Amino acid sequence: MLKEINLEDIVAIAQKAGDAIMQIYTKDFTIEYKDDKSPLTEADTKSNEIICNALEKLYPNIPIMSEENKQTEYEVRKNWDYYWCIDPIDGTKEFIKKNDEFTVNIALIHKDTPVLGVVYAPAIAEMYKAKKGDGAFKNNQKLPLQTNPNPKEKLFVVASKSHLSLETQEFIDNLETKEIEQVSKGSSLKLCMVAEGEADIYPRLAPTMEWDTAAADAIVRESGKMTYQYNLTLEDSLCYNKENLLNPWFVVR
Repeated sequence: MLKEINLEDIVAIAQKAGDAIMQIYTKDFTIEYKDDKSPLTEADTKSNEIICNALEKLYPNIPIMSEENKQTEYEVRKNWDYYWCIDPIDGTKEFIKKNDEFTVNIALIHKDTPVLGVVYAPAIAEMYKAKKGDGAFKNNQKLPLQTNPNPKEKLFVVASKSHLSLETQEFIDNLETKEIEQVSKGSSLKLCMVAEGEADIYPRLAPTMEWDTAAADAIVRESGKMTYQYNLTLEDSLCYNKENLLNPWFVVR
C-alpha cells in the first residue's frame, strides 16, 4: 500500500490547504470554541474539507482520522491496516495570534506507526515531507541539515510556545550538559526542528493528541531520530491508533 502512495500528491494537497488557510489568515476571521474549549476557526474547517475531499478522491479505500471529524469507534478502527491521520491546522492558537507558527499535518499510519508525513507551514513557506525508506526532507533538502558535535558541552532544546508545563521545564533543567539553549516554537514545527538538527531534544510532558504529532513523527523517524514515550528508559516509541487518542508524555531526540 505504501508504495502506491505518491508523496508529491500529499505535498500538493497540503499546499492547496495552506493556500486556503492563508487567504483567511490575512483577514479578520471568526473564532468558535469546541466542547473541550479549544479554538476552531473557519480556516480549520476549510483546510479539513480540502484535505479530506482530496484524499477520498485519490485513495477511496484508506480511512481518514481528522481532528475536525467525528471519530470512528475503536472497535472499527482497531482493524484498520492503513489510515490517514490529519490535523488541518496544528497550532490554531498560533494562527489566532498571527505569529506564523502553525502547520498543515497529513500522516499515513500503518497499524500503529507513522510511515508517511507532510508538515507544511504556509506562513513561512516551510515544507517537510517523509516516506518510510526514502528519507526526510525540508524544502527538498535531505534531513538532518546539521548535527551537534558537542552535546555534553551544549544542548539545543525546543519547547512549546503555548503549553510549557512545569514538568517539561523541570526535565529541561535536569539535562546532563554544561549549557542549555532553550527556544520556544509553536505547533509540530518543534518535532521538525529536531528532525532537521536545529534542536537536539524536544520534551513534551503535557497533553497532545495523535493528530498533533503523527505527520511530524514520520519526518523525525526518517531523519534518523525517534519520538519516545517518556519513561525512565526512553526505549518505547510513540504508538498510534490507540483506544484513547491522547498521546502519553514524550521526548523527541
